[in-house]
Amino acid sequence: MTLRQAQVEREIIRHSGTLWRWKGGSGGSWHFLTIDGAAGEALSGTALMRRMERTLGGFGSLKVQATIGDSRFHTSLFPSKELGWLLPVKASVRKAEGIREGDEVAVALEV
Repeated sequence: MTLRQAQVEREIIRHSGTLWRWKGGSGGSWHFLTIDGAAGEALSGTALMRRMERTLGGFGSLKVQATIGDSRFHTSLFPSKELGWLLPVKASVRKAEGIREGDEVAVALEV
């Protein structure tokens, strides 16, 4: 398989949700977008296939390329039994896109 073929076979999943903040015990915080519903189910299916192929990341994470507005970045999605999948959104992306906690955010994920 060539690199071009691998790129064509990547799945694109679109989702919208509310940006939220998790506060750690030491005063730090992270911002996340929860990927649930049909998009979360599609990601779970991809994770199952990768687990069978033994290519799933640590903690059951999925490597993705995410696009929010004009910002495109590589990151990992993390599974949550209670919430679905968690997409961390860095400060540089939030600043570039003018988004903050509580905002509705649309994302495209290439998996």
